[in-house]
Amino acid sequence: MLIHVILSSVLLLSAHGTTTAFVSVPCSTIAQSFLGSKKSEADGDVHHQQAFAIGTFVEFTEKNRVHIGKIQSVEHKSSGGARYKVLDSEDKLFDIADKNVKYSMACPNSPGQANKLYEAFCQAQDVPVQSIQEKLDVTPELLEMAWEEAAEESDVEGSSHLITSASFIELVHAHTASAMEKYLAWKLLQSEMSHIFFKEIKENGRVVAFKAKTRKAVDNAKEMFCRNHEDSELCFV
Repeated sequence: MLIHVILSSVLLLSAHGTTTAFVSVPCSTIAQSFLGSKKSEADGDVHHQQAFAIGTFVEFTEKNRVHIGKIQSVEHKSSGGARYKVLDSEDKLFDIADKNVKYSMACPNSPGQANKLYEAFCQAQDVPVQSIQEKLDVTPELLEMAWEEAAEESDVEGSSHLITSASFIELVHAHTASAMEKYLAWKLLQSEMSHIFFKEIKENGRVVAFKAKTRKAVDNAKEMFCRNHEDSELCFV
């Protein structure tokens, strides 16, 4: 049963197979920002973009390929933009720009917990949508109910349509999401089925939240979806 939870209008920017052994790296408090570098109007000084901390687990892209890795070092370009050296799950080192980071996850302080979380993160990278639905216990009907809740909140004065992977889990299951639940929900909310109900909101190339679509837009999208997916459970909801 879906438990009604009032959605916050504040965007929560928290932390989106076989793996090699985890090599421990220092875990610092994560520092996230989706604001670009800016120059001071007063003196022309370059302001450094706030960056993810060393040790942060990230999903990133490189030449249209998606990888999971750990940030080894951080540097800033002369323009102020952040760049990272990231070691992926196959122990390959990449030099990437901040915009290439698509999802981040804070590294636990305990080496054992960090190892376990990193391995789970790597294994979840290519998990099919059906498996994600099963892991999160989110049926198409529950997804549609979550959209209805989010859309209702948009009618409240001062509220918005925005929902994050963390608030989605809280909405449908009434508990605080774990790190892996947030990541899986982030992936689920980008699926073809979820696009019927939610639009992706991006900051610096990263999907950071989702916006509930209008009922008219959902009805049209659902009709189009069911033409090509007649056997989908959603088409019987």
